[in-house]
Amino acid sequence: MANKTQNKHAYYLGNSMYINVTNLCTNKCVFCIKDATDNVGGVKLVLEDEKFSHQEIIKEIRETLVENTQEIVFCGYGEPLIKLDIVKNVAKFIKENYPDVPIRINSNGHGNLVHKRNIVPELVGLIDKISISLNAENAQLYQELSKSCYEDEKAYQAVKDFISECVKNGIDTTATIVTGFENYKIDVEKCQKIAEELGAKFRIREWLPQGYN
Repeated sequence: MANKTQNKHAYYLGNSMYINVTNLCTNKCVFCIKDATDNVGGVKLVLEDEKFSHQEIIKEIRETLVENTQEIVFCGYGEPLIKLDIVKNVAKFIKENYPDVPIRINSNGHGNLVHKRNIVPELVGLIDKISISLNAENAQLYQELSKSCYEDEKAYQAVKDFISECVKNGIDTTATIVTGFENYKIDVEKCQKIAEELGAKFRIREWLPQGYN
């Protein structure tokens, strides 16, 4: 029980509140910020305990949310959608109590694989935007970069399918890649074409020594 009090879930970067709901992930990306630092914005994001309730996060939001918050983002040291029920419950609270603050999820796109069903319809009305890590232009390079626990083709196809489902369900969707890490050569034009064919926006994230931006 004592460990629970050490968890820090809500933190700020600029005018955006970020919510760290888990350190668990289906990927071990070579450029992951976890390999560069154990904290972001001066807040330790390594959770002491994965056993917590959405009420604990809601309490933290109530105590720390500032008036000029521009966005609330589910993003931390893991894949937020692994904790789907917590994300849904917290997002519902935000929508009901802070309806003018948009909600975004940063995801690796494996939510449907994790839960073995299409979870995207469950997010409709709860989140406004989602940023999904496409990472590469093909399954082989994706696996080299992402080191997914799922098989190459299965993992990469799941990401593309998830992007497509989010678009179809009317969620503002952006597919992202990280460039500039070591000697990995990512075909930016091909990645952008894939994103556009899936109906998503496209964003390049430049890798920095202290973590990509």
